[in-house]
Amino acid sequence: MIDWTAPPETVAPLLLGATLTHAGVTVRLTEVEAYGGADDPGSHALRGPTARNASMFGAPAHLYCYFTYGMHVCANVVTGPEGEGGAVLLRAGEVLDGLALARERRPGSSTRDLARGPARLVRCLALSLEDDGLPLLGDGAPRLEPTVTPVDPDRVQAGPRVGLRRAADRPWRWWLAGERSVSAYRPAAVRKKAPGG
Repeated sequence: MIDWTAPPETVAPLLLGATLTHAGVTVRLTEVEAYGGADDPGSHALRGPTARNASMFGAPAHLYCYFTYGMHVCANVVTGPEGEGGAVLLRAGEVLDGLALARERRPGSSTRDLARGPARLVRCLALSLEDDGLPLLGDGAPRLEPTVTPVDPDRVQAGPRVGLRRAADRPWRWWLAGERSVSAYRPAAVRKKAPGG
């Protein structure tokens, strides 16, 4: 049983192997990433609640969706006490059910790549910003079902979060070793100074 009020770095590895179902597709989570509140420089919650991150400060076990890079939506599970701001980014998964629908939503993608990466996972599941704040437990959709049988701890690996410049060394990304759907690790790109700067 997951304590959804626990900090995101505690909940995150427990989500490996869980399933998320929405719009006719079910994905088994193979990679996740934790983001804390005011003590996490890499988190959207660092400076407190805003219109964009309000769900991150809401009730745990709800969805936090946000728009990034001007083109992608990413999905998170809110964790921790209400008002503190914390979430687990759903980074990658394996499509278990609804494969034909997932392929329609991600045309030309290999089976391995259908939900390999946070934006791809969201497209597979047809999640959108309109789903932000929805509850994840219960009979509705989207529906998150934690794994009944815990994954083999020897398969769980941890490392730095992807693409962060701040708190980049914090080992708050977890994945299942040997899963082809796990995304490739990429550190943040180094920003070049302008000439004369």
